[in-house]
Amino acid sequence: MQTTNTVNFVLSGLGGQGILFMTKILAQAALRQGLPVMGAETHGMAQRGGSVISHLRIGGAESSLVRAGTAHFLLALEENEAYRSLPFLAGKGRLYANAAPDIFPGPVVKDYLDNMGIVYHAASASDIAFSLGAPMSSNLALLGFFAAFGEGPLSPDEIRASIDEASPERFKNQNIKVFEAGFEEGRRDL
Repeated sequence: MQTTNTVNFVLSGLGGQGILFMTKILAQAALRQGLPVMGAETHGMAQRGGSVISHLRIGGAESSLVRAGTAHFLLALEENEAYRSLPFLAGKGRLYANAAPDIFPGPVVKDYLDNMGIVYHAASASDIAFSLGAPMSSNLALLGFFAAFGEGPLSPDEIRASIDEASPERFKNQNIKVFEAGFEEGRRDL
């Protein structure tokens, strides 16, 4: 799918959760589809546990950073990081969070999201990954969950192929399995 419009992604989480790997997968999926990409990472602490934000721009971008209020998609691997990164989302943007769907978002945030026309989806990606014996792979479960909705310029098949391509050989099968479990969770949420 070719696009001349820029589609902005912001990915947020904590150091050690695989934000940069997620960004790499999405960038590779875009490149596999012949789309230009530009990206950057910003973080307070690169070590495990610090806040990490990655910017990915697909299409005709002229700079790598996503300005506040212009992200089409926010993928957050931690609930508080989802709240912290909300200023990046444009009105009518899409939020995908690794959070308990029955309590996310909190009431005040829900009012804000509804007023901005932001569509939000939550899945317990950490629980999905943990149940498959891959507790460090919640990033891939969230990617699968996101892919199930078919939003944006990236096809689920290209994301899946990029995971296969980018994963070390010893983790390929497990990574695809976690992605597929997240994908199935998303299909149930449609």
